[in-house]
Amino acid sequence: MPSAQTYQVIVIGAGHAGIEASLASARMGCPTLLLTASINTIGKMSCNPAIGGPAKSHLVFEMDALGGYMGWAADQTALQLKMLNTSKGPAVWSLRAQSDMYAYQRLAQQTVCGQANLDVRESMVLRFLYENEAGSSKRVYGVCTQDGTEYRAQAVVLTTGTFMRGLLHTGLVHTPGGRVGEQASNDISSALRDLGVELGRLKTGTPPRLHRDSINFSAMKLEPGDVQPYQFSTRTEKLDCPNIPCHLTYTSDKTHQIIRDHLHESPMYTGKIEGTGPRYCPSIEDKVVKFADKDRHQIFIEPTGRDHVEMYPSGFSTSLPAEAQLKAMRTLPGLEQVEFVRPGYAVEYDFVFPHQLKNTFELQRVEGLYCAGQICGTSGYEEAAAQGLYAGINAALKVQSKPAMVLTRDSAYIGCMIDDLITKEITEPYRMFTGRSEFRLLLRQDNADIRLTSYGRRVGLVADSQWNKFEQKKMHMQAYVQKLKALRLNPDSPTLERLHVLGISIKKTHALDEILKRPEITLDRLIALGFIDDGLDRLTRLNVETDIKYAGFVARQQEQVRDFQQLERIPLPANFSYLNLTGLRKEAMQKLEKLRPANLGQASRIAGVNPADLTVLMVQLKRR
Repeated sequence: MPSAQTYQVIVIGAGHAGIEASLASARMGCPTLLLTASINTIGKMSCNPAIGGPAKSHLVFEMDALGGYMGWAADQTALQLKMLNTSKGPAVWSLRAQSDMYAYQRLAQQTVCGQANLDVRESMVLRFLYENEAGSSKRVYGVCTQDGTEYRAQAVVLTTGTFMRGLLHTGLVHTPGGRVGEQASNDISSALRDLGVELGRLKTGTPPRLHRDSINFSAMKLEPGDVQPYQFSTRTEKLDCPNIPCHLTYTSDKTHQIIRDHLHESPMYTGKIEGTGPRYCPSIEDKVVKFADKDRHQIFIEPTGRDHVEMYPSGFSTSLPAEAQLKAMRTLPGLEQVEFVRPGYAVEYDFVFPHQLKNTFELQRVEGLYCAGQICGTSGYEEAAAQGLYAGINAALKVQSKPAMVLTRDSAYIGCMIDDLITKEITEPYRMFTGRSEFRLLLRQDNADIRLTSYGRRVGLVADSQWNKFEQKKMHMQAYVQKLKALRLNPDSPTLERLHVLGISIKKTHALDEILKRPEITLDRLIALGFIDDGLDRLTRLNVETDIKYAGFVARQQEQVRDFQQLERIPLPANFSYLNLTGLRKEAMQKLEKLRPANLGQASRIAGVNPADLTVLMVQLKRR
């Protein structure tokens, strides 16, 4: 038997979560091993060829501020970049990159395989190496792979995506696998159950892939990216974005009838699929059945690479038989003669109920074992990557005997997601939305670096170049705000003439920042009319403008944060018993005992725990 090899951190799985976790651990100085079934699939985009979008872009900006990888890689491989929701307030603005999925994958492989302090091995994990601790808890100290090799480490990060007992469904054909053409990992589920970890079953899906040369794009609506795009990463020196367009088409009654005619062949509607699918990214079958009042659904036809023939029909995820998929797809304008590169399919897989995790993403009763990504019940590249970065950082900090990095709901969207996962009972794939954050005016994508770069610097992921650029940005912002406050406009004729262009007038002297607070005025318009110089980049200008325009709302939300933090500061002991607690309702008792919140704030967000239950808890804590 091969002798054991020793590392400090082992990461299992090389999807978006595994990439972030392994790079973070290695860059923080921990000798790290990344185990994957195939080096060639590192960074593979299994589904949509895009990064960002509503709320997901916030996660990408936050990862970049912490020193993560995804934002920079998205910039380097973008086919188009587009800022969404600009007709709404800046809190819900979101950047989206249409990605060259092949370039992204190549770049990820080069980055991971070239990273110092990080070894990559092709191997499947058979079981965990562990020892029993006090009570029912255990401590993991490594893994054993299928070839009998043992790898030892003080922390293991599990990022298996959809591969744990993965099962692919296309119509009535069911094939074991985590992704089309790739084998499932069946041993890890058993290994986790041996550790006492509770598992569930979820489902997700992907659309068919279309051949570009069989599509009539002239029958569809053109959807280009921004001419002057924003970027995700502060480390991106130059964007090389060719602005390749997407196209929009729609389903019809004829499409829906074909789908209804074949529902008896859909594994979702025959009971073959056990797992629950994503509520907010439903299959085309679900759309037709659950939204029967809709006469059409939009489908975006998206490129997957600069020169690749494969096109992605976003919004048409399906597990219908291949023939039915093609028949339905050919009813869409522009797709009358379409040919498939491959049909769509659904994938069913095991996941870890995330209420079993600490707020560091270490399992509560298995010391040294962390989980991140779809294994935690989430969907989406960005959610997975953010969890991977978070778990990788905390795994590295643990082996270095340093305090954990804990992001809270009031500090980051990542913190909001972490808190949701560990305090809510996840029964369907979780997806990030701006509406999930009660502090979204404070947690905008444009100020992610202001909020989180210091965290990344503390843990050692923010290099000197990024830190120095950040410090300069803060200095320039402060100087610019002072200039806006110092510049005063008098109601003289030349000034009134220029203000007339903006559609406003003044009767007394105003500071320029007061003018900017008016809803119809933007900083760009003030710069264009020569009221102030252009001394900031576009995202920083947006940051300054939003802080000034929404100062009153921001102040009120900061008061809400202070109220929120009061409950967060009241810890609940890890060994606190909620069973038979006098005055506590039975539902609250059961939920609290199961979810084990770390503090009173987390307890308050558990479904089934009401204000009266919190009062009981506060009284009991005071007595003890």
